[in-house]
Amino acid sequence: MASLFLLYESAAGYALFVKKEFEDTAQVQEAIQESIQEPKTFGKMVTLHAWTPFSTAEEALEQVNAVSANTTTELLNNFLETNLPKSKKKYQLGVYDSELGKELSAMFSITHGQTVRELLRGCRMHFGRLVKDLSEVDLDKARLGLGHSFSRNRMQLDPNRQDKPIINCIALLDNLDKNINTFAMRVREWYAWHFPELAKIVTDNIAYAKVSRVVGVRDNFDQTRVEDLSEAAGSEDVAAEIIKAMKMSMGQDIVDMDMQNIDRFAGEVVSLALMRKTLHEYLKAKMDLVAPNLAALIGEIIGARLISHAGSLINLATYPASTVQILGAEKALFRALKTKGNTPKYGLIFHSTFIGRAQQKNKGRISRYLANKCSIASRIDCFSDEATTIFGEKLKDQVEERLLFLTEGTTPRKNVEVMQEAIKEVAKRRKKKARKAGAAAAGEGAGEAVEEGVVKKKKKKAVEEAVVEEEAPVKKKKKKAVE
Repeated sequence: MASLFLLYESAAGYALFVKKEFEDTAQVQEAIQESIQEPKTFGKMVTLHAWTPFSTAEEALEQVNAVSANTTTELLNNFLETNLPKSKKKYQLGVYDSELGKELSAMFSITHGQTVRELLRGCRMHFGRLVKDLSEVDLDKARLGLGHSFSRNRMQLDPNRQDKPIINCIALLDNLDKNINTFAMRVREWYAWHFPELAKIVTDNIAYAKVSRVVGVRDNFDQTRVEDLSEAAGSEDVAAEIIKAMKMSMGQDIVDMDMQNIDRFAGEVVSLALMRKTLHEYLKAKMDLVAPNLAALIGEIIGARLISHAGSLINLATYPASTVQILGAEKALFRALKTKGNTPKYGLIFHSTFIGRAQQKNKGRISRYLANKCSIASRIDCFSDEATTIFGEKLKDQVEERLLFLTEGTTPRKNVEVMQEAIKEVAKRRKKKARKAGAAAAGEGAGEAVEEGVVKKKKKKAVEEAVVEEEAPVKKKKKKAVE
């Protein structure tokens, strides 16, 4: 009967256990679970056959990364080849993970199942007793160190780490928009008691806050600050209208202490608006790096909202187009399914300009078509090696053509043709980059050659001058001798 060996991957090294085949050894799964609880009983069932510790922490991290990726290493293969019988018919190697078992099955006879898992669970529970050369303190230290290094390594290799700044940035932008609107309306209401006519003249919230800071108390307005008022209002005509309304305003008078608080609060609104502008520029730059095609197709704000709602770019890329279409409208969808009503046609993509420009009867068609293109763009961004906006621009042209088709009836191009054009353009850009890189390298080589030539010329000139200096006194000596 073939022996059953158990491969156990610990934080300190690889261990190979063998299951004893005696009459009193438990063979049933329930009996195995009962015997696992008692160290003595489990020690009679399983014994240590071979043990190889990891030499360094780097080696332990390398081995655990390979095991987690379900791949074999040279150390593991050598360990198993050395300690397992030569004939595959004489043994079976039990492994916990079936995917790792598939990798090892090419060289060894592999088995896995619930019984093997229960036995390996017992090996993990009583590992310190079964391996005599290893103490519990050393094992705990190895587990702790490997756990920290493995987690740190996984965080560094996280493919979604570029998505996190985008998710945080779009959430912050949405909160800033709410706060700016709330605070700006409060400034309008507060300052309107003193200067109610200003609300009709200046409609923009940020411009209103800037103008209120420049004007201050109406009676104390300094006429030398007209240029500042024009800059805050946006034009000289608006500034002139404000000065005219200031002279005949029907607002009530306020004291300097009230005006100081209004000025401070309006300053906070202006600073929040500046922060929002900076964050928007950062988001645009980040989307151009992480999801350039999605940003080119639907805009960086809506693209970032889709990524944030999906959780990551990979999640968005794995969603079907029908899911992308109704992202953000989950409540309406479940309500429609519960009441057997009409399901929603769009979610977050409703804010796109394409749906806004479409006719009411065509909004559902355009949203379905746009979701399809967003799904393609997100997959290209997620799984392509080179970041480019060509595919996003071509997909955007396709949506424009579909809008014309729905309104005027012009036949749009096929998706295959557009994608082939995009692939050709990408190939052209790659060739151009390669040529530029080659030209730059050639220029550097030519520059070095010129420098070498100059150095050689200088050396030659210096040698000639030295020869001339040496020959001059010799000629003088000959001349004296002749005389």
